Amino acid sequence: MYEKIAFVASRSEIAQKAMERLCLRYGQTDPDGADVIVALGGDGHMLHTLHATEALPAPVYGMNCGTIGFLMNEFQEDNLIDRLEAAEVARINPLSMEARTTGGQTFRALAINEVSLLRAGPQAAKLRISVDGRVRMDELVCDGAMVATPAGSTAYNYSANGPILPIGAEVLALTAMAAFRPRRWRGALLPKNASVRFDVLEHEKRPVMSDADGQSVREVASVTVQSEPSITHRILFDPGHGLEERLIQEQFT
Repeated sequence: MYEKIAFVASRSEIAQKAMERLCLRYGQTDPDGADVIVALGGDGHMLHTLHATEALPAPVYGMNCGTIGFLMNEFQEDNLIDRLEAAEVARINPLSMEARTTGGQTFRALAINEVSLLRAGPQAAKLRISVDGRVRMDELVCDGAMVATPAGSTAYNYSANGPILPIGAEVLALTAMAAFRPRRWRGALLPKNASVRFDVLEHEKRPVMSDADGQSVREVASVTVQSEPSITHRILFDPGHGLEERLIQEQFT
């Protein structure tokens, strides 16, 4: 039973006013003691909520009060308890990013959608790609590259012409952005447990930054990406509108 609800809203006026009405109608509980967390906003707010509550046992149910809502359900004030009880659960493991800078510092972050490397100057980046300790590409000249989860495969990955992955697929998408050499290289599909390392070549001349769901690191020398099985996000969707169905629909629109 989802009796104790914690509402969290983005800063937008629409989301804030929606939270006020919902709190009056259903009550408000602190996330630490909630049965379910209801996120009000768009996909950006949903990702923020998932990261902020990853240590809590409550699942997250999103309602779209923003512009993009691939991870969200339709906003509706009525029958919220019934919708929560009937919701389908999607379980997602995030990616872990370990980025080492040219100055020798190490930064770690988690990403639900993707970890990306992007050129941070006027010249294309040069990357060496290794998978599970074996060099698979000596030199990729590009605007950037990313590793995406199935949940994130319709986001930045898809915009870069990467594949859409079924939500239950035990694979990750390795996708290049504007690959120059090898010409038009589209990337690869890798096992979910693969460890991907990017080494930045000529980093002084061709600086590169890395990003994990909005957590950015500049002047990186190397980045290692792999799935993090110790963390599982539980996202609730209305019946018939779960991630698996949305991923299929996205390919026919």
